[in-house]
Amino acid sequence: MSSSDHSAVPAPASFAVTVADVELEPDDLDPAQIVSGDPVVTGKVLWESADGRQVRGIWQITPGVVTDVEANELFVVVSGRATVEVEGGGTLEVGPGSACVLREGDKTVWTVHETLRKAYHISY
Repeated sequence: MSSSDHSAVPAPASFAVTVADVELEPDDLDPAQIVSGDPVVTGKVLWESADGRQVRGIWQITPGVVTDVEANELFVVVSGRATVEVEGGGTLEVGPGSACVLREGDKTVWTVHETLRKAYHISY
């Protein structure tokens, strides 16, 4: 799950942000992905490679249950808590400080218990 907005302003090669303070923008969530609740997704792309194959940013979702098909992603949870069920795989309990790797094509169900904010790197 990631921000689909790839219109980030080019950033310098090296930079730092305070993840908790980054102002996020509304991100589309397909209503067909919502299993229960009224989750809201926001995000901010911080950097994108020239070819669009790598994206780094911040992403947030409010409580609810949603489905997704994943990209190759590494993320670190900054705040909040969720249970991520991977079809044919394990159940991942993630919270502040959790580092998680998802594989391209993983079909997941996210049960978001507390508004979750993560910093991510996605490779397409």
